[in-house]
Amino acid sequence: MPDGRNKCGDLFACAICPSRSQQCARSIITSREARMALFTFPKDFLWGASTAAYQIEGAIHQDGRGPCVWDSFTAAGRIQDGSSAAVACDHYHRWAEDIALMKDAGFNAYRFSIAWPRILPSGTGAVNAAGLDHYDRLVDGLLAAGIRPVACLYHWDLPQPLEDRGGWQGREIVGPFADYARIAAARLADRVKDWMMLNEPNVVATHGYGTGEHAPGHKLGETGILRALHHQNLAQGAALRAISAEHAGLTLGTVINLQPCRAESDRPEDVAAAARWDAVWNRVALDGVVRGKIPDLMADRMKDFVLPGDEEAIRFPLDLLGINYYSRMTMKHETGHPFDVWWGDAHCDRWTAMAWPVQPDGLYDLLMEFKRDYGNPAVFVAENGAAYDDVVTPDGQVHDAERVAFLRDHVASVGRALADGCNVKGYLCWSLLDNFEWAFGLSKRFGIVRVDYDTLVRTPKDSYRFLSEVAKSGQLHLD
Repeated sequence: MPDGRNKCGDLFACAICPSRSQQCARSIITSREARMALFTFPKDFLWGASTAAYQIEGAIHQDGRGPCVWDSFTAAGRIQDGSSAAVACDHYHRWAEDIALMKDAGFNAYRFSIAWPRILPSGTGAVNAAGLDHYDRLVDGLLAAGIRPVACLYHWDLPQPLEDRGGWQGREIVGPFADYARIAAARLADRVKDWMMLNEPNVVATHGYGTGEHAPGHKLGETGILRALHHQNLAQGAALRAISAEHAGLTLGTVINLQPCRAESDRPEDVAAAARWDAVWNRVALDGVVRGKIPDLMADRMKDFVLPGDEEAIRFPLDLLGINYYSRMTMKHETGHPFDVWWGDAHCDRWTAMAWPVQPDGLYDLLMEFKRDYGNPAVFVAENGAAYDDVVTPDGQVHDAERVAFLRDHVASVGRALADGCNVKGYLCWSLLDNFEWAFGLSKRFGIVRVDYDTLVRTPKDSYRFLSEVAKSGQLHLD
């Protein structure tokens, strides 16, 4: 694999070095007429939203659900605003209302996650029938509403008993995850045709096992990050093979948070730092499943736990790859952090309430680099959205103009990529509902539907109406 130092023709490489990026910059749309054109998306394009079980379901002690690492993390007082997901959006009881919101919006797809501890309260062993029954009802409700269910098997709610035995730090978790995948598919694959294995394994590894910002809260540094990434890759490969061996005709994939990494400056140490972070954040997960290859920049660091045959075991021909995109990453060399990398100055004039830069052109670049460097595989935007400090008007409405602009600009980037030949199949925003935003608790709102956490009343925001209009018309001005 190229080492990432100023080499064109490799995924994210142009983003690593600012000077090279400027030399290679290409015009996305060359004329004002093209920019102003009304773009029509394909008729089978997927429009919708994504959620995660732990962030919206609530009912954490109901119907036989077992404990997960986020329950423990919350109980330890690690949530910034002191809240919990014990109720969250109460989607476990209000799923029919939430399906109605999606149907009214004209959405034709919904990515949700299955809660592993609802299906297997101990992570292995006895199956909880009530947990499977819940997802039966959800899937049947989606299909009745004309909405395509896209199931994600793992969105961070690792059963606590498995974490107690080492969690993602050891390869002993591979078998239990494959068994769980087999059980879920056996129950739902007659109706759910789209299956994603993992959501953002890079975030699980860096935040959960590297810095301790997320559950399970370990600060294990570089080795902890890379071990967690590798064992998620192995578990994913085993799950993909388990499902494909028993079910034909499914669309199998995974979801990765991909953020092009660029250096803060042309200084060699910053360029090298950005290349290292690109390898950790993007390539270990992506090139693992797509190419069956450990990035060269990480091979030496991973040699003690990558065994012969592992690279082949993690490779699998995906039918569909989910991309979660929020922004680029601007990085610099700084000691005292894993991989001697830290955040640089993004030089951006638009920011979300998460202090993330708003960079919609990065989504276009990312999609087009898949077309150029990875053979134009089928991909979809599995998450894209923004948290803002929403203001509720006296009549209870939310006029979230910043979020509308964010969504419009990113959907336009998808349209441009489609116009330029990218094989992108859909756009699912993050998120349908305001929800429990992990370590931030209930303080950060990403939803296109407001949730009043006292009454649990749902109120569509202007962003909901915007995305509904685009989904129903299938058109957007690419301005």
